[in-house]
Amino acid sequence: MDSEPITSPVHHAGAWFSLVGVILIGLFNLWMIIDAIRRKEWMWVVILLIFPGLGTLWYFFYIFRDSPPTRGFELPGATDRRRIKQLQAQIHHLDKAHHHSQLGDVYFQQGKLDQAEACYRAALERDSQDLDTRAHLGQCLLRLKRPTEARPLLEGVVTENPKHDYGHTMMALAETLTALGETDNAILYWQHITQNHSYPRAKVQLAELYLAKNQPDLARVELQEVLAEDPHAPAFQRRRDRIWIGRARRLMRRLPGTTNG
Repeated sequence: MDSEPITSPVHHAGAWFSLVGVILIGLFNLWMIIDAIRRKEWMWVVILLIFPGLGTLWYFFYIFRDSPPTRGFELPGATDRRRIKQLQAQIHHLDKAHHHSQLGDVYFQQGKLDQAEACYRAALERDSQDLDTRAHLGQCLLRLKRPTEARPLLEGVVTENPKHDYGHTMMALAETLTALGETDNAILYWQHITQNHSYPRAKVQLAELYLAKNQPDLARVELQEVLAEDPHAPAFQRRRDRIWIGRARRLMRRLPGTTNG
């Protein structure tokens, strides 16, 4: 008479760990699918559903990690560790202002604002007239909730070059004025920006100020333009602007006469 096979504890443990692994991989894949749906990356949703292993890793490294920590704001500059080490080495050997400033840009993008401020100030000690450094320090101080310190830096750069950083410095100045309660001046800057650029960051914040002044029709125009342009924007731009698109949708729902769709 044959005896029943004996199942060892090792076999049970291996099966249990395999099950846990499958569950974790499934949850990770579901997380990436939800993220892709929120970004409206429909092609990636299909890839994740068809290739739940390789496709998930590809999406994580190619799309998910591509979002900067300081979401909704941008400055030029790489953010990887090799770039930081390269700049630190250049600073050690050459100690040039632009190397300090570029390192500040990297830290800004990573959300390490205190370190960014220190780098920008070191750069200004070596070159006090550099427009990029002054503008980026102003933006850094604004994110650190120090708009009073940010204002003279940003105003000085905008006075010298209103188009600096393709209008991003002027946007930071408008945000600074809003933070200081000077909404009328802020609106003038936002209007100038929206006449020359289609940045959702500018249009949404201008709409918010219109709503604060009980001008919903003007706000509606700005928000409708943002939402109408979003589906036709390149994927990288939609990823960058998604925080503003979300705010635009929420604001639209608050407008009188708007039905929830």
